[in-house]
Amino acid sequence: MDSNVNGRLGEQVTLDLVDRLYREHAEALRAAREAQRAHRRAHPAMKTQLDDVEAEITYLLLRHFRPEKVVEIGSLHGWSTSWILRALADNGTGRLITADLIDHATGTVPESLSAGRWEFRKGDAKTLTGDWRAEVGYLFVDADHRARFAKWYLAEVFPTLAPGTPVSVHDVFHRATPLPFTEGAEVLRWLERTGTRYFTASRARAPRTHARLGELRRELGLTESVHTGRDNPMLYFRVAARSA
Repeated sequence: MDSNVNGRLGEQVTLDLVDRLYREHAEALRAAREAQRAHRRAHPAMKTQLDDVEAEITYLLLRHFRPEKVVEIGSLHGWSTSWILRALADNGTGRLITADLIDHATGTVPESLSAGRWEFRKGDAKTLTGDWRAEVGYLFVDADHRARFAKWYLAEVFPTLAPGTPVSVHDVFHRATPLPFTEGAEVLRWLERTGTRYFTASRARAPRTHARLGELRRELGLTESVHTGRDNPMLYFRVAARSA
């Protein structure tokens, strides 16, 4: 297990933790936002999957848990990839393995972030050589949003994760409750079955949490948009025990 994750095994992802991390890393986050804004200007055709709130929370959790190995399943144009790599760069440690069917991210991620800390693997995560599953310190999933893909990683990947591993799954809460037969529905079913708590700042699912973070970001002067997306359907949790 990643030693940094192990050291914070009992610490859940909660609004209180996210609030504390915003305050603790406010200056670094401000600099990261400016760098990401410049990165987006340099690639105007880039599709930016994460909105500002969930990108910032991802950055802050990576700064906090300091994983030595991050795995990202799904990158598209590399917006999430660049946020992850920026957190690792600011930590001064850690590497990222990204798997995707398309390699658009390799043309957009800045070399200043990727050099020495990023490996891109083109192909289906289900059939790629499985060494990427070993000793994962943070898992980020934003790929196929059908139920069958979720069933695959819940059955094949999650059992390999050490207890306490932080996980982010995107595109769960576009609405208050995911539609049936979707990835989000499968993940929520797994969370309920295993008694795993989760956190989301989704405006649709958790409007009070979203509003409180909006107030905090205004207090810290972090309200100028990096990009104009306002949908934030990601959920965050920590694997509580090896899943069956």
